[in-house]
Amino acid sequence: MFAHIREDIRSVFHRDPAARNSFEVLLTYPGLHALLFHRLAHGCWKAGLKLLARLISAFSRWMTGIEIHPGATIGRRFFIDHGMGVVIGETAEIGDDVTLYHGVTLGGTTWNKGKRHPTLGDGVVVGAGAKVLGPVTLGAGSKVGSNSVVTRDVPEGATVVGIPGRVIRQPETDKERAREEMAKKIGFEAYGMASDMPDPVAQAIHLLLDHMHAVDTKIDRMCQSLSDQGIRSCDEKLPQLNDEDFDTVRQEGE
Repeated sequence: MFAHIREDIRSVFHRDPAARNSFEVLLTYPGLHALLFHRLAHGCWKAGLKLLARLISAFSRWMTGIEIHPGATIGRRFFIDHGMGVVIGETAEIGDDVTLYHGVTLGGTTWNKGKRHPTLGDGVVVGAGAKVLGPVTLGAGSKVGSNSVVTRDVPEGATVVGIPGRVIRQPETDKERAREEMAKKIGFEAYGMASDMPDPVAQAIHLLLDHMHAVDTKIDRMCQSLSDQGIRSCDEKLPQLNDEDFDTVRQEGE
């Protein structure tokens, strides 16, 4: 039990830069208090003490402003930031390392019994005010933008925004990873490559990086072929690019 509490406190430090020390977190973070109350209520619920579980849950809601049904299943290192207005329904299932911000609802869309609330995979992040409704599944590592309304399954690693929620960013592809490597190689930081935003300048930069990566790949293959034939004309190293050379560009971009 105490090991779980220490783990929960550590998870706060990983995701909230405002946290200063463990004592402060334990005393003043309502998200942590709601989680601890839920663990107690959930244990009572599974033991068949349904009324006691609901009483503990009601007391927790009164104390924290966070409503978690005692029947909900929550994994390890769960973090609710701020927390006021968060609602988690009875059949919700939450994986490990999930983060919810204030005003999030994991709700149902039917009065029928059975599975009627969302399932969140490991590492999911749900932004402030978002509503995830019905027995939908949010894949591991997916993100939901603030004030979005999600009523359909979300793929692993995808980003969803809007009403109704729509996927604006698919899981990272090999091409995106190649772009990031090329950007690092030439000293260009990702601030100008926000793939979550429909930025025409960022799109143009993406095309340039794709082209540069293709050229680099062809040159590497040509040099390898020449080297295999004993021709050493590619042995000369290219000039190094230093981050300092791009400081002016970064400052202008920011």
